[in-house]
Amino acid sequence: MHTQSTRLHKIYTQQTQHLHLHPHPHPGFHPDLHPDLHPDLHPDLHPGLQRRGASSCLCPLAECPPLGLESLRVDDNQLRASSVQRPGLGAHRGRLNIQSGIEEGDLYDGAWCAQHQDRQQWLEMDAVEMTLFTAVILQGRSSVWSWDWVETYKVQLSNDSIHWVPCMNGSQEMVFEGNRDQYTPVLGALATPTVARYLRINPQTWYINGTVCLRAEILGCRVPGQRHEADSGSKDGLDFRHHNYMEMRKLMREVSQQCPDITRIYTIGKSYNGLKLYVMEISDNPGKHELGEPEFRYIANMHGNEVLGRELLLNLMQYMCREYKRGNQRIVRLVTETRIHLLPSMNPDGYETAYEKGSELSGWALGRYSVEGIDLNHNFPDLNNILWDAQEVAAWGKTKVPNHYVPIPEYYTKEEAMVAPETRAVISWMQDIPFVLSASLHGGELVVVYPHDCTKDWAPKEYTASPDDSFFRWLATVYASTNLAMLNPDRRMCHVDDFQRTRNIVNGGAWHTVPGSMGDFSYFHTNCFEVTVELSCDKYPHVSELPQEWENNKESLLIYMEQVHRGIKGVVRDKMTRRGLADAIIKVEDHDHDIRTAADGDYWRLLNPGEYRVVAWAEGYLPAARSCRVGMEARATPCDFHLVKTPLQRLKDIRAKGGKVPQDLQLRLRALRFRKRRRRGEGGGRREE
Repeated sequence: MHTQSTRLHKIYTQQTQHLHLHPHPHPGFHPDLHPDLHPDLHPDLHPGLQRRGASSCLCPLAECPPLGLESLRVDDNQLRASSVQRPGLGAHRGRLNIQSGIEEGDLYDGAWCAQHQDRQQWLEMDAVEMTLFTAVILQGRSSVWSWDWVETYKVQLSNDSIHWVPCMNGSQEMVFEGNRDQYTPVLGALATPTVARYLRINPQTWYINGTVCLRAEILGCRVPGQRHEADSGSKDGLDFRHHNYMEMRKLMREVSQQCPDITRIYTIGKSYNGLKLYVMEISDNPGKHELGEPEFRYIANMHGNEVLGRELLLNLMQYMCREYKRGNQRIVRLVTETRIHLLPSMNPDGYETAYEKGSELSGWALGRYSVEGIDLNHNFPDLNNILWDAQEVAAWGKTKVPNHYVPIPEYYTKEEAMVAPETRAVISWMQDIPFVLSASLHGGELVVVYPHDCTKDWAPKEYTASPDDSFFRWLATVYASTNLAMLNPDRRMCHVDDFQRTRNIVNGGAWHTVPGSMGDFSYFHTNCFEVTVELSCDKYPHVSELPQEWENNKESLLIYMEQVHRGIKGVVRDKMTRRGLADAIIKVEDHDHDIRTAADGDYWRLLNPGEYRVVAWAEGYLPAARSCRVGMEARATPCDFHLVKTPLQRLKDIRAKGGKVPQDLQLRLRALRFRKRRRRGEGGGRREE
């Protein structure tokens, strides 16, 4: 059996011998490709390519990977068009799943659209190298204002962009079936895969009330012997493929079997369809919260068709297990000093829907929502506006309201509330474990988003800073500044927003308001800080791109976890009994957001370097204050507190036990009563004046 390289080289040799390739080659193409092409020629065949119509007869090579219009591997200067309506609808916008701006301005519209409405219009791609073209995927225009799509089209091929030969189906020129709506991608496979450098899409008919507009992806295999870019894969040797629910569960089990001493698999609930929400715990003492050890979490696949985060967390499990066993000191330190929780799929139902179609044909929205049609990132309680409204009312009365642990409103807890089971499961998980730091992994853009996600007064866009804005910007910068894709100065913006101007980070409210986001809920209802990472322009990267995506994100995933050890940490105890105090409040001066201690009295407060005045207080205890200094190193500063009970609380405790009140306590209580009477007397005197 020939190898992939040998087979492709033979095909290329056959065709180039016939073409007599020169600087100005003959325009013809050999119609008879190798007759016994074997399916294993491409080990990364896409499992979910859908075919439509008789013109889409799929040969084994039609499942070559995408050349990269959607993922931006194809540069803007590789795309040309016969005409354009205006710059914002130029050839550079003819990319699968590209999104338009709401206002559809001149620069950022959602497709290539021709100026003329005739059959002489075309969109052309230069593959740069000789390529075995196998298929085209077409999609209509992304727009909230107009309906435009191509219903049938032809394909031409060339070696020099001057002489063109039509794609044939036997003795007839092949006419491909295109779209019947704006958003559903449709695959058209070439009857005969053909080697060339250029490919043109030539619309023949289009929606009767629309214009010639399209978005596209092109599938093809690079021909051996040509100039190629450097290997863009990974040397880590991980299981780089898309894992459905059963495969994900199997992989997690295998990792746990390989590293039983540092891993534990548990579930936090079920999806609407009954699929379990699996979490992998990585710790040197799995299953137990250790005093003084912070808890960290990654959550991925909240939107079912945003799949890269899911695969990255599966990669991370494998990598940490292997490197721990190898003695990698960085990984050993993370495992022994941090309790790590990885939830690879929060929306397994949505993922399975997208997986059935596959990376190129699932489109922009298929599988995004839960089975009930709920966007899980808008499904958490909107605690932002509850707190802000309470603070506004309190300001009139010059009173204070709690700035943390905002309770969930009663309406949200009722059975008939439109709350997904996946959301309820994650909320319960957050309440059970004292998480300190988190990130939610999304897709469709390339940027790190930090709170607040929701704006005040329902403004569609407005920078909405949290009390910890400076630290959130640090967290976002840590991830973005170590991500290889975000660091690329030559990268093209994904859709309409140029995030390179803001160093690849953005405040959520300044981007677009998201009431009920998981990140804001985490900040207001628990101690946990969370950012959202948009990992790639392509929500569902092709399997061939997964090794490079792992390399893009590996350092970012590790260094972000290490930030859980910044700031201060400590234990709040009863001074007499040395018992840890749960729910003690930790206040940091000039930071209007408090946190609370965990069940054993330990706490972690994320802070930037500096000197801070910190106050600890618990019900029935006198507050204690101290100065705590945070250094530049990624190592939390110990800052413990020992609290003394108030005299009144001591009296209550003694009476509850039937004990005798000691003399020193009697004297203190008398002194307190005397001071209260004197204050009342002074107040009465002022009122008489």
